[in-house]
Parts: sequence; C-alpha cells; structure tokens
Amino acid sequence: MARRASDAGRAPEPTVANRWWVDVGGRERDREQAKVRRPAGPVGSRFFESAAGFDQERARERLTDDNQRLILAADPPLGGWAYVGLADNPFPERELDRIKRLVNLPEYARGVVVDCGRTVRLLITGTPPGDRVLDLTLGETVSFDCWVQQEWVEEAVFPDAERALRAFQKLIRKYLAPESIALHESVVARA
Repeated sequence: MARRASDAGRAPEPTVANRWWVDVGGRERDREQAKVRRPAGPVGSRFFESAAGFDQERARERLTDDNQRLILAADPPLGGWAYVGLADNPFPERELDRIKRLVNLPEYARGVVVDCGRTVRLLITGTPPGDRVLDLTLGETVSFDCWVQQEWVEEAVFPDAERALRAFQKLIRKYLAPESIALHESVVARA
C-alpha cells in the first residue's frame, strides 16, 4: 500500500498479524466451527459466543484445587506465613512484609503469600489446612473469595488494597475463629 505524503512519520496501521491479543493460530475445532454458517443474531451475540463451552463449575474446581495444592505444598505454620513465588520478577519484599504485618495472622490461622509478580494472593486457612480458604487478591483488581469445605460462600471486590486489608482482618475472624466455626457447625447441624 502506497503511503501519502501526509502519512509520513506516522506509524503504520496495525494489522491482525501484529495485534498480540488476536490468536491467529487457531485450533482445529475453531476452524471447523468457522465453516458452519451461523444465522445473524442480535447485536453483541458474537460476544457471547466467545464463552461457548466455558464450564464455570470446572473453572471453580480448578481454582479450589490449585489453592489446596498451594496451601499443602507451602505447609504454613499456625500463626505464620509461607511464601510461594510464581514470577520471574517478584513483588517488592518490603511491600510483602508490610502486607503481612497489616494482616497480623491470629494463632488459629495460617497463611500463604502467593507472589505472582504484579499481583499478590493471600491464601489464609485454619485447621485442617484447606477446609476453609480465604483468598485475597491484591493487584489491579482487589478481590476476596471464601470457600468453606470447597463450597464458594462469599466474594467481594474492593476499591483499593488498603480497604481490602482492613476488611480482611474481620473476614479472617468471621470464617476462621474457633467460635465462628462452632456457630456455623451448630447452624448446619440444625438445618
């Protein structure tokens, strides 16, 4: 394509081949699906096709399995932390120490810091390890998830890490304090 004089100094228009978010390789199934002619649908219907075949239950199971594996492999002591580094460029150590001081694990909890580089996940559990798992993700999006006996029971999104860390102290007591567990088990037994 010939360039006009007014285009001098401008970067060339991007093509599909140089957009990193476009998967140009494709899989055999994708090629087969592309051959099938689909009727035109409402605006945006192509967007929802991207989630076709997504199994939310399987994704949830994988996440809880990954959390279990991380906790068991790290084997944190009661009242203490273990560290799992998953990134080539780790999160700053001073900031990790500050986060651990802010969380201040009680004697009935054990924690794993999962260092993903730009994101840090705090996995907190009690005894037995993995029976109740609190997962606080500190990154671009700050979120909290809780599983009790591999059942997802709560999630929350926070505007920033500081608010999440303050709320996390209360969530640890809510889900891991011995009196909270005893109350939960008595309610379940009556149900």
